[in-house]
Amino acid sequence: FVVGAAKRMGLLINDLLAFSRVSAKGVSFSRISLMAACLAAQDNLREVISQNHAEITVGQLPEVIGDDVQLMQVFQNLIGNAVKFRHPDRKPQLSIDAEQKDGKWQIAVRDNGIGIADTSQDIFEIFRRLHAGNQYPGSGVGLAICKRIITQHGGQIWVESEPGHGATFRFTLPV
Repeated sequence: FVVGAAKRMGLLINDLLAFSRVSAKGVSFSRISLMAACLAAQDNLREVISQNHAEITVGQLPEVIGDDVQLMQVFQNLIGNAVKFRHPDRKPQLSIDAEQKDGKWQIAVRDNGIGIADTSQDIFEIFRRLHAGNQYPGSGVGLAICKRIITQHGGQIWVESEPGHGATFRFTLPV
């Protein structure tokens, strides 16, 4: 029990450090490839993707002005969540693509996982968890980090979901 609590506390501290660094860093934006950021995220998650037999399809992703490490972290959190919240009766399938809409890039990360039930809670709020800690591991910081990064990049992030049929996380970035 004590060892488990210590491990959870260590993960929480690391997640809080990551959250605080997003706003503490002086952000230096440059032209970056979202495809490279997405592939780096997949490479970081290679083991969990392989263990869960996840299939990921990536369409054309644009170049944008931003921080490559932070945008990689957005993809890593969204892909990691899609694999973590997989449906028990099927292997995880994700698709990632982008389209230009209303003068912005809109990136979609779709999965076939358990989905998210309608809730009045802001799932992008720090420490917001919709499941018990023993059901799915995590600290409730990942989506808050995503929101902070996307907001810092001048965009918005939201989710569309149907319970049992997966979720689509969408975020915008300036063209």
